[in-house]
Amino acid sequence: MDILLTHGYYLYEDPHELAVMRPYPPLGILYLSAHLKARGFDAQVWDSTFRSGEAFREFLARERPPVVGIYTNMMTRRNVLKMIRACKENGALVVLGGPEPANYAEEYLTRGADVVVIGEGELTLEELLPHLARFRAAKLGPIQGIAYRDDEDGKVVQTAPRPYIADLDAQPFPDRAAISIPDYIKVWRENHGQGAVSLITARGCAYKCTWCSHAVYGYTHRRRSPQNVVAEVEQILETYQPDLLWYADDVFTVHHRWLDSYADELKRRGIRIPFETISREDRLNEQVVRMLAEMGCYRIWVGAESGSQRILDAMKRRTDAKRVTEVVHLLQRYGIDAGMFIMLGYDGEELSDLQDTVDILKEASPNVFLTTVAYPIKNTPYYHQVADKVIARKAWEEGSDRDLTVAGRHSPRFYSYATRWMVNEVAWHKQLRSGERDLPRMAKSFVNAKIGRVGMMLSQREVEG
Repeated sequence: MDILLTHGYYLYEDPHELAVMRPYPPLGILYLSAHLKARGFDAQVWDSTFRSGEAFREFLARERPPVVGIYTNMMTRRNVLKMIRACKENGALVVLGGPEPANYAEEYLTRGADVVVIGEGELTLEELLPHLARFRAAKLGPIQGIAYRDDEDGKVVQTAPRPYIADLDAQPFPDRAAISIPDYIKVWRENHGQGAVSLITARGCAYKCTWCSHAVYGYTHRRRSPQNVVAEVEQILETYQPDLLWYADDVFTVHHRWLDSYADELKRRGIRIPFETISREDRLNEQVVRMLAEMGCYRIWVGAESGSQRILDAMKRRTDAKRVTEVVHLLQRYGIDAGMFIMLGYDGEELSDLQDTVDILKEASPNVFLTTVAYPIKNTPYYHQVADKVIARKAWEEGSDRDLTVAGRHSPRFYSYATRWMVNEVAWHKQLRSGERDLPRMAKSFVNAKIGRVGMMLSQREVEG
């Protein structure tokens, strides 16, 4: 074995994930596995999703891989730190990749990682693995796209960036055979009635929303050809027979000509399968929505973020708050469920902005919406904007960027009440407008909305820091 590829997501050790039960395979390391195998490397994948930390330690002790590559994101930090220690106890070199280590290279290198890959991993690992086999973690300077600790002065060195892969069609499909995709489909079917498989049609996002991390793909947007993606869809359908697809692109409908060609190619090959994906208000119009419906789309998540145009402009979102209502109604008219992502607590947000968001949600009446409280992800424009006010609620080893808050902002209790108000105010308004006669249900929504509003007023003076 040249390298063991793994990640730090343990479904059965995460209460929040157990409540949701929507696990997706780790596409990033499956792409790495496929690329390395195509180049003649002996790469193996240890999928942590349905396993345990103890099982990982037992595997390391038994197999003794020389190099372990761990995909890391902010939510897996604690698990990954434990995995690094286990790797070092078994003599393995540790290479970290993904969005998190690029932002915290020094912290991870201090805690045992040997190399941090910054950006895409395929070409970097292809060059790095023979070097590690010959020199271990020494003489790393010439390798592009990495960070490491210099042996002589102990300083963290970041090498020149590696150019992004230009021709994504030349890359093999993700190595799904390296893990048990049927296990994922089974969990989905048991908990949601239908099994899903995920894929991506492009890499990166060219938009510059201030709070969004671009640590892996930068601000590039590189598309695969419609024919290449449809060939992967055919392989997925033939091999796994899923009920649904999840297009995990940042903005699936960003390129309308591409989408039109993709829809034609699906139709030409007689493929129509339900799917879910993410888009933006400004990349949806009636022609696109009609096309999505014909392709089988059953839900679109619209990154609305706020009903306040002032806050959207501060985020550099480049979307129109008022047009979101039109887009949601358009999706619903074509039989597509509309979901909305809402972000509370962005720097400078006031009560009037929250009211604008509630008003938009009531007017749009999406099928579902999810809320989050803004947090400054390291090295994003938002983080730099509030850097002198960032407060960590937990020690770095115990938390994540989700535990970062901003001094002077309302307290977590305020946003808990704000969410309660928002969810129930919108629900009550929807029940009232629909003519629903479930009075106990309506009363519950009404009372909870009032409790949330009063709680906001009582906790309004509580601020972070």
